[in-house]
Amino acid sequence: MSVLAVSGVANLRDVGGIPAGSSRVRSGALLRSGHLAQLTAEGGADLAARVRHVIDLRDDAEVEREPSALTGVPVTRIPLFLGSVGSFFALNMDLAAMYRHLIDESAPRLVDAVRLISAGEPTLVHCTVGKDRTGVTVALALSAVGADREAVIADYALTASQLPRERNRAIVQYLRANLPDATNAVQLATESPAPVMASLLADIDDRFGSVGAYLRDAGMSAAELHALADALLE
Repeated sequence: MSVLAVSGVANLRDVGGIPAGSSRVRSGALLRSGHLAQLTAEGGADLAARVRHVIDLRDDAEVEREPSALTGVPVTRIPLFLGSVGSFFALNMDLAAMYRHLIDESAPRLVDAVRLISAGEPTLVHCTVGKDRTGVTVALALSAVGADREAVIADYALTASQLPRERNRAIVQYLRANLPDATNAVQLATESPAPVMASLLADIDDRFGSVGAYLRDAGMSAAELHALADALLE
C-alpha cells in the first residue's frame, strides 16, 4: 500500500501491493481517502488522472456540509449508516459495536459499494475521514479476494497516523466539552486499532464462513465476486 500526497485531501492511499495468495492487489485499482471538500485545483487534477469512479459513503448532511471539490469524475453515493453519524456518539458505542452494527444493518449497501469496485475501473472510496465506513468497505473488498489478513488489518490501522493532528485536537476538545459522558467518543473519532478490525473479520468468518460468504448472503453473486478478483488482483 502507498500513502499518496494529493493537495487538499487527507488519508489518501492506494492499497495496491497487498499480497493475495500467489498474486497481489493491483496498483491503481482501489484508492481510499477522507472527504474531498478541500481539494485544490492541482489536487483535483491529480486525483482525476488516477481514478475513474468515486464512491462516497457519507450521508446527506455530511455531503451538504462538506461538498466534494472533485470534478470530472463520476460519483456514486452510497450512504452506509442507517441514521446519523452523531447517533453513534450519542449512544456511546465503541468502534467494535459500530462496525458490528454496520455489518448487520447495512449489508446490502456494503454489497452495492463492493459491487461498484468489481466493475474494474480505478476507484476511490471515501467517507468523511476515511476511517470507519471506508475502512470496513475496503477491508471487505480486499478480504473477499483473498488478500492477506494481516496486511488488510495493517491498512486499516494506518489511518490513525494519517489524520491531521489539528483536526484531531479540535475534535477531542469539542467532544470533551460537549459529550463528557461519551467515554468512547475519542476512539470513534480518531482511532483505528488493529484488534478492532481483526475482531470484525474474525466475527464475519465465525458467523458466515468467510467474507465472500457474507457478501453472497447479502446479495452479491459468485460472478460478481469473480469480477472483483479480476478487478483487484494482478
